[in-house]
Amino acid sequence: MGLSLLIAVLAGEPLPELTALSQPWSIVAAFFYIMFLGGPVPEEFGWRGYALDRLQERFNAVVSSVLVGVIWGLWHLPLFFISGQDIYRNVPIFGFILGTVFLSILFTWIYNNTNGSILAALLFHTMGNLSHFIFPAMATAIGGLVSVILNVIVVVIILIIFGPRRLVRHRAA
Repeated sequence: MGLSLLIAVLAGEPLPELTALSQPWSIVAAFFYIMFLGGPVPEEFGWRGYALDRLQERFNAVVSSVLVGVIWGLWHLPLFFISGQDIYRNVPIFGFILGTVFLSILFTWIYNNTNGSILAALLFHTMGNLSHFIFPAMATAIGGLVSVILNVIVVVIILIIFGPRRLVRHRAA
């Protein structure tokens, strides 16, 4: 998110107020609020701890990630219709779902490379959500698009290095 915000500002977008950086104590409070009440705890036990394991028994890691990503994106649909949810204001629904698909691939990569650690996925999810609080790239007109493009680049690199089957580097025999 920090890089997305930087690119958006360098492209001419006005810099939104960086409230969290001016009040760093709020970041610690926000971390715990986001982790326990903002989605990561219940979502990660469901998406990675339950659904992903079962899907990977039938499909490769990328197909499983895409399925989880689409469902995960649809899960957030109500937030587009609730006032005060600024993170969704400048993002089209299709773009958000596409973003959750690419993020889901990143989550699967982390999950599979930590031997199925829910804690690793939970911390990654919390830090991802917290980064929106610290670096409000979505408050700019192009921040969401830049974020998706950066996620696509990272996912492509991961797929090239780790492969789509398990998203885990092959170990030498």
